[in-house]
Amino acid sequence: MLLVTGCGAEPEPVSVPPLPPPPAAADVAAASSGGACRLLDFGVIEQHAGFRFDVAAASRTGDSHTCVVRSGQSALPELTLTVTEASIDAAGFTADVVPEKAAKVSGLGQKAYRQTIAAKGAHGPVAEVGWLTAEGSLATLRYATPPATGKTDAETLTTALTTLAQTLKTRTL
Repeated sequence: MLLVTGCGAEPEPVSVPPLPPPPAAADVAAASSGGACRLLDFGVIEQHAGFRFDVAAASRTGDSHTCVVRSGQSALPELTLTVTEASIDAAGFTADVVPEKAAKVSGLGQKAYRQTIAAKGAHGPVAEVGWLTAEGSLATLRYATPPATGKTDAETLTTALTTLAQTLKTRTL
């Protein structure tokens, strides 16, 4: 009687191709955070401010809607949009809201201003544009710069923020 066994040559190892790299993170729109972030678009911000943001967070306190955008890689720069429902006219805005040393801006809402705020704490100077929207809401765009930013650079940003503000459709909040 013959006995057959399973002995023989070792099987060849099977080569498995490497797994493909995971897909890149999806470019999520700022608007997906809701609230005032619905008014912002990362591409439009980059076009005007010259910095690519990719993280957005919205909040609401009373009649104020806020959106903060920044890079996932660093805390600064940071752009903040605040829109507050208000019942104020142009004269009241000029008297009660416009900072004393702010420059007037034309072509934005009913009345508008821009200013540069000195560096303080962990951030550099802040570029700010504020306006009374056509609907009577108060809106502000603030761009907090990194500590090494010069005041002249922040002042230049107020022009870019004014152009960005002109693209916002604040009545959609």
